[in-house]
Amino acid sequence: MTRATTVRAVLAAAVLLVSVFITLTMSPRLGLDLQGGTRMVLQAEDSATVEANRETTDRTLEVLRQRIDSLGVAEPVLTRSGEDRIIVELPDVQDPRQAAAVIGRTAQLSFHAVQGATPPGTEPESKPESETGSGRLTLPDEQGTQLDLGPARLSGAGVKDATASFEAQQAAGWTVKLDFHKGAGKDWTRLTGEAACHPAGDERRRVAIVLDEKVISSPQVDPSVGCQAGLPSGGTQITGSFSAKEARDLALLIKGGALPVPVEIVEQRTVGPTLGAAAIDASAQAALIGAAATALFITFVYRLFGALAAVALAAYGVISYAALVGLGVTLTLPGLAGFVLAIGMAVDANVLVFERAREECQDRPTRSLRSALTTGFQKAFSAVADSNITTLLAAGLLFFLGSGPVKGFGVTLAIGVVASMFSALVIARALTEIAAGSRFVSDYRGVNGIARPGSVRTWLTRKDPQLFRKPVRWLIVSTALVAVAVAGIVVRGVDLGVEFTGGRLVEYSTSRPVDVETARSTLADAGFGDAEVTTAGDGDISVRTGKLDNDGEHALREALATEGGETTKVRDELIGPSLGDELRRNALIALGVAVFVQLAYLAMRFRWTFAVASVVGMVHDVVIVVGAFAWLGRPVDGIFLAALLTVIGYSVNDSVVVFDRVRELWAGNRKTPLATIARRAVLQTVPRTVNTGMGALFILVALAVLGGDSLADFALALLIGIVVGTWSSVFTAVPGALVLERTTGAPPPVPGKASRRARAPRRDPLDNGARV
Repeated sequence: MTRATTVRAVLAAAVLLVSVFITLTMSPRLGLDLQGGTRMVLQAEDSATVEANRETTDRTLEVLRQRIDSLGVAEPVLTRSGEDRIIVELPDVQDPRQAAAVIGRTAQLSFHAVQGATPPGTEPESKPESETGSGRLTLPDEQGTQLDLGPARLSGAGVKDATASFEAQQAAGWTVKLDFHKGAGKDWTRLTGEAACHPAGDERRRVAIVLDEKVISSPQVDPSVGCQAGLPSGGTQITGSFSAKEARDLALLIKGGALPVPVEIVEQRTVGPTLGAAAIDASAQAALIGAAATALFITFVYRLFGALAAVALAAYGVISYAALVGLGVTLTLPGLAGFVLAIGMAVDANVLVFERAREECQDRPTRSLRSALTTGFQKAFSAVADSNITTLLAAGLLFFLGSGPVKGFGVTLAIGVVASMFSALVIARALTEIAAGSRFVSDYRGVNGIARPGSVRTWLTRKDPQLFRKPVRWLIVSTALVAVAVAGIVVRGVDLGVEFTGGRLVEYSTSRPVDVETARSTLADAGFGDAEVTTAGDGDISVRTGKLDNDGEHALREALATEGGETTKVRDELIGPSLGDELRRNALIALGVAVFVQLAYLAMRFRWTFAVASVVGMVHDVVIVVGAFAWLGRPVDGIFLAALLTVIGYSVNDSVVVFDRVRELWAGNRKTPLATIARRAVLQTVPRTVNTGMGALFILVALAVLGGDSLADFALALLIGIVVGTWSSVFTAVPGALVLERTTGAPPPVPGKASRRARAPRRDPLDNGARV
């Protein structure tokens, strides 16, 4: 065993030990879509006097934190997003009505002098504009009397504490006691002292306490209080025929403080605990079944070395999971799907290396197995690096331009890419190099799996199809496929999910079966005639409406319960119209940036003709996937966007592998026609494309079958994308590059140092160079 192999083996063992330790001692951090709960996104808005910026949003966040802590929610999470948004996560909260009411209210508390009153039923005198614009208000009191109020003399920011208590001795019932800060207390004394200058019973002897432009109490100053003396500055009581709940809620709002700026709930998602648990179980089953099928497949194709790659695949699973847990990444449902998908994509590097090693053994049958394997790793490194970088670019776009759980998919995919490279280039290489050193493995070519060419390669070599004699024909076929997809988009239209249009989507589970027509009729009778009712999951009812608040959702659920019995909310998504427009705009930006970034990277790594052809193939794949969803009537939402960006990475990945081989062969055979070079490159890389695609397909089929509604569309989009991407990398990108090369006079690529080293005879690592 060489020194390099020893270093790789020790490094692999160390990383695996640390990963196993983390896996056994730490628990994953689950997102709300997996553990159940409510997630809200609040938009801070400008008020008449305060601008919503980073500073005011931070102060608003702290006020909201105090309010939510008072609600008794276990481990709430509040974070600022951008300049003026706040994300609130409330685990295990299934009915967000109380939380939304407490969070959404601005609680603008103010104290005013009463300057006059108009009895009920009497029109108040009209005020000049200068007077009404000077901070004065005309509001009804508890009995409906219109009070003419002066400017605010004291705000809720001056309140130190607020508590609800029951005053049995004074028969006041439930009251709210206020304690003032020192400076505010003096303002309170001054305000009540001025009111005390008016005779008892005079309306002007009252002080109005206003909450959100509603008079909640307007007591008379006690006759014992002298003019300009005022009430003590320590505190006061608010009375107003409160119930126990009303008193506690009022004290909670006042104690939480007035929000520096008003907030609006622009997004609200609620997931039941059963849905999250079912998603975890389904993903775990899909991962086990898909990984087992992938392991069996590569073992069948590559025999012993395939089995060692399967061991490295298992190590990849442990390392990537430990990385997610150790880094504290919140695991969301799309992130979980990304973790499972990355298992299938992790075999790509091993397949590239093994196919390269097979070519070396076929070209030079007398060379040792270890030498062929070493050369395979060296020659495949460029394609492995380029293909993984393009996937990382897609993951980065998901993280920076995605929203909510989609960001988790980007993080998980990026971690999976890095972990897969480590498992392939370190763990799998160490295992295969150790095995290649065995005389038994070297002598019995049918055992190791790479000393003989595969059946696909043998069949292609024997048939030697002339694929690109007329490349325009393939471009016509691809254009026809795109035309069919565009027809679907135009004729059927794209069913944008509630995430992109705004509105509310709620999924209910009922104790008694309810068909769609009955549910639709019941909701129409209850006043929800515009609701779109469909089936979801195992007999569940999905209801999509326009703008609907939490009270409206509660009424909708009650109406559905009249037919379905006990009705449980499984999933709830509320998206404001402004956020829907923003998410739709960001989705288009993400796709545009993805095209530009991939084009820039490919132009840097390859000829511009290859880069443009790859991007054309990528756009071809995106249009066909969107068109397929249009024809199938499937929704296009944030999860679909994650799948689409992954398809972009996969499509470019395939094209990179093909063009990397074209560049290598063309540099070594500069006088050979490019069409011949392209044909050879495609035939040489087809086994890799097929074997890698099969690994991903096993995982995706398992996700589509076992993942339920939450993951079925994600898996379907990727299934279509992988099939179409495999086609486009061969029959769209390559013919496109051939057509573009006819328009340029650029010479073939010049062999680089790497190419010359690859063609130079290599000494067997076990050969000491001695000759007789």
